[in-house]
Amino acid sequence: MAAALAVLALPVAGLVAIAAPAEAAASATATYTKVSDWGSGFEGKWTVKNTGTTTLSSWTVEWDYPSGTAVTSAWDATVTSSGTHWTGKNVGWNGTLAPGASVSFGFNGTGSGAPGGCKVNGGTCDGGSTPTDNPPGAPGTPTAGGVTDTGLTLGWSAATDDKGVKNYDVYRGGAKIATVTTPSYTDSGLTKGTTYAYTVTARDTIDQTGPSSGTLSVTTTGGTTPPDPGNPGSAVKLGYFTDWGVYQRNYHVKNLVTSGTASKITHINYAFGNVQGGKCTIGDAYADYQKTYDASSSVSGVADTWDQPVAGNFNQLRQLKKKYPNIKVLYSFGGWTWSGGFGQAAANPAAFAQSCYDLVEDPRWADVFDGIDIDWEYPNACGLSCDTSGAASLKNVLSALRAKFGGSSLVTAAISADGSNGGKLDLADYAGAAQYVDFYNVMTYDFFGAWDAKGPTAPHSPLTSYTGIPIAGFNSEAAITKLKGKGIAGSKLNLGIGFYGRGWTGVTQAAPGGAATGPAPGTYEQGIEDYKVLKSSCPSTGTVAGTAYAKCGSNWWSYDTPATIAGKMSWVKQQGLRGAFSWEFSGDTANGELANAIHTGLQ
Repeated sequence: MAAALAVLALPVAGLVAIAAPAEAAASATATYTKVSDWGSGFEGKWTVKNTGTTTLSSWTVEWDYPSGTAVTSAWDATVTSSGTHWTGKNVGWNGTLAPGASVSFGFNGTGSGAPGGCKVNGGTCDGGSTPTDNPPGAPGTPTAGGVTDTGLTLGWSAATDDKGVKNYDVYRGGAKIATVTTPSYTDSGLTKGTTYAYTVTARDTIDQTGPSSGTLSVTTTGGTTPPDPGNPGSAVKLGYFTDWGVYQRNYHVKNLVTSGTASKITHINYAFGNVQGGKCTIGDAYADYQKTYDASSSVSGVADTWDQPVAGNFNQLRQLKKKYPNIKVLYSFGGWTWSGGFGQAAANPAAFAQSCYDLVEDPRWADVFDGIDIDWEYPNACGLSCDTSGAASLKNVLSALRAKFGGSSLVTAAISADGSNGGKLDLADYAGAAQYVDFYNVMTYDFFGAWDAKGPTAPHSPLTSYTGIPIAGFNSEAAITKLKGKGIAGSKLNLGIGFYGRGWTGVTQAAPGGAATGPAPGTYEQGIEDYKVLKSSCPSTGTVAGTAYAKCGSNWWSYDTPATIAGKMSWVKQQGLRGAFSWEFSGDTANGELANAIHTGLQ
């Protein structure tokens, strides 16, 4: 969970920096072909031809893609990028081209943009269908008029192009909803009291796409979405309890009681069960049900015995539920480290669901759990490893789990918060899968962190976009807007809150956007630290995009405080969301002040 969005900036495997050779422009051409397009991605191909009279010893093709279109893998060439500029260079065996000879290299990509600004060996491509004119400029930021409960009309200033603008693509929440020929569009079928984000891009006469306009955020009239009828008047206040927390962190189920947190939550996700061989399996048997507690450490105040069938966290959760019968406990499977097993599970969803049911409903602890949570990072996309099970895999898995567990048990899932164009939320059928879950936990944290060791510094859990944000669409509002735009009701979405901060060292600039030299030191891992530590060691010095940041010495941290959580909870209610959840309990203070901020903010 805690490293959910770290890998979104992964480069194409095996790519290295290159320099363009100094060949004469007239000696080669390059032609682009889109081989196939499957909606969430495409296959492209460049063909280089030696049109000169002497042999070429190497070749380099350069082109530009609009923001949101990118190469994800390549073959028969070394492909690198700098921003939106892409470069393909021959590999060792295919660099030599005799006069009249041709060679091709291919790649897979995401996004809908066409290549522009093509160069081969430093000169223009002149390669038949390859665009040789400049792409259009950015349209003006849209404005909205005629806003009602269910619709609005957009308008924007026209883009410019050296050979004329053919049409405009209109995006809502990162998803293209229309292509129009004039700088206006009327959107309908919206939800009342809901905030939507709109951008526009222009296409020229040869279908080159220019840069995106600025983003318009607009809220329809009519107040907030009514609460979910299955849970009237009760917001979800969920937190993750980790099995490994009982070791070095010395955080136990009883801490939920002594901190006052137990009386302020509605759900606990117990993390994590493993996914192996297409089945749900125990994650840590000792912590889960074998570790014994003495009387002073036990929720009930009664010591475990060496021969009792279930001890450990499972038994402590059982005791907690007796004291707080309103709390629902879900067994969560997967997480960042153990999501690699979901691909095999998706190959036989029914068998996977049966294995999960058998484990969650094991007679030894069936009374402890009220359902199952799936934390798949990420279906049909890359996390710690890359999943290729297909866009329908998440829907198929959750459908099988719902069928097996039935309507009386909870079925939930933690999902990506990548609101970028063509990002993770566009790679799997989250809308189709939503019908099978009670709610989604949207992991609206870990957008930015010291895996980018040199920065720029940025808040890891921004509520909204802000000027200078490193990646467009990496914020909570963009994620929620995209999910709503796919037809998922706000009453099925929980906003994620991190009980920790992410930070850099070697920073001289107090405001976000500064350079760094590496991750800041942390108690358990570089670049990450619990809120309970940061609260005193590096107090907040400012806020940006609805969250806090702090500079102390050469270290720069971002994290949520009770004050920023209060603001986020107001936004949750305004958006008509189901509630909020936290990762994870042990990062909170001894008196549970962050859990209390969520509880108070959702009353």
